[in-house]
Formats: sequence, structure tokens, C-alpha cells
Amino acid sequence: MHPAKNQITGSPAGTKSAELRLWLLLAHQPGMYSRLYNRLLDVLGSPEQIFSSNVATLEASGASSETANAISAAGRGSVSDAARTGLETCWQWLDADNHSILLRNDPAYPERLAVIPDPPPLLYVSGGPACLKAKMIAMVGSRRPSADGRRNARCFASELAALGLGVCSGLALGIDGESHAGALQAKGVTVAVLGTGIDVVYPARNTKLFEDIAVNGALVSEFNPGTPPLPPHFPRRNRIISGLSLGVLVVEAGLQSGSMITARMALEQGREVFAIPGSIHNPMAKGCNRLIGQGAKLVQDVADICEEFEDLMQQAALNRPGLQASSSQALPKELARVLAAIGHDPVTVDVLLPETGMTVEKITALLAELEMAGLVRRGQRGYSRTLPD
Repeated sequence: MHPAKNQITGSPAGTKSAELRLWLLLAHQPGMYSRLYNRLLDVLGSPEQIFSSNVATLEASGASSETANAISAAGRGSVSDAARTGLETCWQWLDADNHSILLRNDPAYPERLAVIPDPPPLLYVSGGPACLKAKMIAMVGSRRPSADGRRNARCFASELAALGLGVCSGLALGIDGESHAGALQAKGVTVAVLGTGIDVVYPARNTKLFEDIAVNGALVSEFNPGTPPLPPHFPRRNRIISGLSLGVLVVEAGLQSGSMITARMALEQGREVFAIPGSIHNPMAKGCNRLIGQGAKLVQDVADICEEFEDLMQQAALNRPGLQASSSQALPKELARVLAAIGHDPVTVDVLLPETGMTVEKITALLAELEMAGLVRRGQRGYSRTLPD
């Protein structure tokens, strides 16, 4: 026998808080989206007061005629079949282990996200809600990265996780997936922000990753359960990725990409933006190179990220004292000058001569020293920086 249902929300009577029921009911009204939801809260005070308002007041607060009439009707106990079905789906999802919902006024709601423009009024979380408050770096990039991009994403994520930092991304194919996988490989925390309902795995190829993140980190969505992947949802998802994080690292991205949107949102939110430079011949590096030209910090090592945050440098020193040893800034001046002149594309000694102003003998000796330290490698076409395995 099923428990009695609440006549307004359709929720099992006495099993969910009245406040949560009203927040969810409001989220399931037609035409409801985060900006309108937040405006109604700011003007009218609470879901209870919103449902108690008349149509004229709701329209004056920004709701369309359809939405205002639906809210008013629901407040009088006339809930649509679609809203009832949606609420029933929420209750079923919420009954499972490690599933939770955070409201905008909840003390457990992540502080960094709460202060961005248009914060999600509520968050569906599968996994550990505390993960959303962790110190995190967002990592974003192309869905079709180069081999170097994949390797860089996994390596940087592993390095950040090894320092005790969380990695936040969007569970997409390519850089997102590699970033999540790198953090998990290092037994660190990773948070995936979805552009679908919390119960929808997208893309399907990331099903195993979806399951692993729910166990070892957190999946989070502002969209009601059952919401399919629709194009407008992903830019909205991106503001949450940057909003949860201290800064955004763009690993590899084209000029026209969602990663560039995330970087712009990060700047609007007052977050740091970092980018890994790439070859001018790689179309998937053009976005990163442009960001660097526009003022994003060029990143060659996790130390370049940590040094922008004093508390992260202290945390890095505790977790990995040798972190800065691989940074060119920590090398002797002449070695640092040669290393700075070498990219991931091979260069010959002849190319380095005008770059460094040194003699052939001096450069050759310094290259040998860098090679012994594992910072550069010599190939048939010259010297290049060492990429992590």
C-alpha cells in the first residue's frame, strides 16, 4: 500500500519537508528558469509567499501570464499533471542513497556559487554534497582534443588532485572526461556539472565515469530529473562549473567553443582564467592562445596555477614539497631562459641562439643539463619540453 499523498504537491505525506516541497513545486512550473526563479525569490521572499501571490503581483515580478496563472493555480491546490509527475520523479530519485537537494538558502549550499549572478535556486546532487565546497579548479576544453590535449588534461588533473584540490568539469567527451579521469586516478575529488537532469547520463559513453564520480565525488545539476540534453542547457551548466571553482583552466579549445564561453563567464564572476599554450598549427589551441593574448595566465605547470592563490601555495607545499622544482621560475636563471625558449614543438640549437643570446657551446651544455633533469627531450627534429606520460 502506498502512503497518502499531499494534495498540493503529490509528495508522500510527512516524509519531506514542506519547504522543500514548495521549492520543487515552483521549479516544475511551466516557463520557470533560474533567473525568473531568483527574481521571484528576491521580490516576494520565499516559495510560500510566491504561491500566495495573485496573478497581477506575479506578472509585475517578471512572470509571464502562463507562468503566473500556473503558480497561482498551484497555490490554490490545482497542480498540473505534468508538475505532479515531475514531483513524483523527484521523490523517487531523492529516496535513493547519496541523493540530496540543496536549496539556495541552505547553509550547505556552496558559498562561491551563491554569490555569482543568477545562482541555481536549487541543486540536485548525487554523491557527496560537501565536495561542492572543496577548493576546486575547473578544467574545460575541446570534445575532440589532440593527443597532447588529452595527456595534458589527465596529467594536470592528477597533479591538482595530488595536491588535495578538487577538479570540476562538465562530463563531456574529450578534455572534460580526461580531467575527471585524471582526478579519480589520483584518488582525488572531482565534481561533474551536468547539462541534463541528474538522472540522465550524457553522453552515454561516459556511463562508467558517471558512476565512478557519484561514488568518489559528486554529480550536480540544476535541471529537474528527467531533463534531456538540450543545447541551451550547456551554457547555463558552464556558469556553474566556473562558479564552483577558484579558477578555470582551459586545456585545449578552438576559437568558437563552449570553453571560451566558460572562460568569459569566469571573468564575469571574478574568477582567475588560465590557459595552456599550444602550437600555432593546432586549431584546437587557437582558443587558448587567444585567451593568453587577452590576459589569461599562461600555464606550464600546476605551480603556475597555485601561485595565484596564497593558500594553495601553502597547501601545495604541504602535499608536495618538490612542486616548484619543475617550474622554470625555480630554476637557475640561465636554465630557465633556455627552457622558456623551448615549446612542445621541437626546436633546434640554431633557433635557440637568437632567442637566448647565448653561444652554441653554452646552449648545448644547458640543454644537456635540462635533458638530464627530465625537463626536455631530444628528438630527430630538435629539442622539446617533456610531456608527462
